[in-house]
Amino acid sequence: MGAQWSQFFPPHPTFTEANVGSQSGKVFLVTGGASGIGLELVKLLYRKGARVYLAGRSEAKARLAMAEIQADAPAAGSESSGSLDFLHLELDDLRSIKDSVDEFKRRESKLDVLWNNAGVSQPPLGSVSKQGIELQLATNCLGPFLLTQLLLPLLEAAAAESTTAPGAVRVVWTSSQIVELSAPPQGLVMAEIHAPPRDKTRSYVNSKTGNLFLAAELARRQSAPGGKKIVSVALNPGAASTHLFRHTPLLWYVAWPLMHSPVLAAYTQLYAGLSGDVAAEDEERGFCYVVPWGRVSTGLRADLLAATRVEEDGGSGRAREFWGYCAAVTNDYITDGMKGLVAQVNDSIEDEMR
Repeated sequence: MGAQWSQFFPPHPTFTEANVGSQSGKVFLVTGGASGIGLELVKLLYRKGARVYLAGRSEAKARLAMAEIQADAPAAGSESSGSLDFLHLELDDLRSIKDSVDEFKRRESKLDVLWNNAGVSQPPLGSVSKQGIELQLATNCLGPFLLTQLLLPLLEAAAAESTTAPGAVRVVWTSSQIVELSAPPQGLVMAEIHAPPRDKTRSYVNSKTGNLFLAAELARRQSAPGGKKIVSVALNPGAASTHLFRHTPLLWYVAWPLMHSPVLAAYTQLYAGLSGDVAAEDEERGFCYVVPWGRVSTGLRADLLAATRVEEDGGSGRAREFWGYCAAVTNDYITDGMKGLVAQVNDSIEDEMR
């Protein structure tokens, strides 16, 4: 219980903007970057000279956030010579994600870090995506999975740059402490993924477990010898007072003593995306889980760790099974050319790992 207690009441952050050098020339994408934790993260990245994309459904909201960030930034000519841009993205509409990625590719030839930060928590029971899928599973897992798959070529392009340090190119997946507290043994009951229960809290737990599993499985696939090295890391950002709880106001009032400033949770995201500790842990163990306010966890539940390993490595293979489910559901939303590329990359990785 000590590991959980330290996540409820984390120590002071030791990795902040003071530990980050200039990010000039880097391209970052933050989903849900116009509010909450994402907005605070974008502020930190912008002030370090990065080119940052705020990805979300509302351009008006993003433009307001960008104006706020630029107004609060240090004087022009200082370290903060970054740039901000909006990318339209609807994670609950699989059909539209390819168009969003195509637009991003028209503007950029690489991507250094993708923060899968956006999410939804416990919307009204019966809420579904544009494709009729339970909304939390669609928004928190299937949308980010498809987005990441389509952006892999740009992440690989960044990793191939001679000036890019090993382990600097990353995908960050936002999970939650609720996984360790409430997920069933082995993390997921796959029958509940195929037929979600009439329990919005359980569906939220399942979606956040899915984020953890997608992070671990991408890390496993990227660890193939000779492959392009992209670090995939999951995190519990920490309990922050944001609009994530707009559908559960009673929960917010009950839990308010445990709620912290979104800036602190943004430090967890910053650490996961930029700290050298994460690259070292990934190199040593192949998967990294980060907890508030920027620490590598050494106490993740044993059954969850087992679920991230495949059977031939002594695990249950549940993460690989969930990855397969996401791949099957999103396959129709990848163009034929991209299907071939994604299949080729995945097959080559699997061959290397056999």
